[in-house]
Amino acid sequence: MVFNMKRNKIIETLSQDKLIEHKQRVAFHEAGHAAGIHLNNKARHLPPVFFKIIFKELNNVTEADVMAYQTSHDDCIARVEGGRLIELLPPSIDSLVRELTEYKEVMMQLVKDYMLAFEADIINLLIGPLAEAKYVADADDEMFNHQIVNLKALKNYGGSSDLALANEYLQSYFTDKQQRAEKLDELFTVAFNFVNNDANWAAISRLADYILGSRKNIIGCEEIVSMLDESIAHFQNRRTAARSRHHA
Repeated sequence: MVFNMKRNKIIETLSQDKLIEHKQRVAFHEAGHAAGIHLNNKARHLPPVFFKIIFKELNNVTEADVMAYQTSHDDCIARVEGGRLIELLPPSIDSLVRELTEYKEVMMQLVKDYMLAFEADIINLLIGPLAEAKYVADADDEMFNHQIVNLKALKNYGGSSDLALANEYLQSYFTDKQQRAEKLDELFTVAFNFVNNDANWAAISRLADYILGSRKNIIGCEEIVSMLDESIAHFQNRRTAARSRHHA
């Protein structure tokens, strides 16, 4: 009886530890998406877009939720609602370009703007699982690089649905599979470098910590944007101060 009680206690402790770790991974995943939507779009001089983070009460997350997330990332625990610059995809980017080239330079600029927004949406999708992957690597004191964390590996970090949506974008981008693969690799590198940037990572980490400590089921756009901007400004001020001390 005593042995069984100890065994059950150990299992319960392990289960709780697993759920805590999972909540942390989800928080970094969604914080990554949010940081991409705001900071990446801002860096590309794209217009602001409304979004919010909606998540299940993290204290009520079960092991079944964890399993569903790990196998499909079906938004059973958390998701970013909104945030996409392009909601409706054209049948083909090529057909869109052909139609618009009949018009003058103004329309061609619209094509360029559309393509910039198109790529930004894909990058922001990839930033989520990459942020989760970096959190796991840091927690395990492991390297975070392109060799260890590649496109295929994103499925291990809740990235299945993100990759599926990115591929949906790319199917309207290129008809050729090789071209789609090359473009996805290119945008993956951009997303990886975004997450690996010290200032961006500080902002993602702060937002993830806020999500973990918050009792809200919805975190609004203004709140997230303010927090991310403050974090970037704080990081830059610290770096400037450190450089000044070094030169002094």
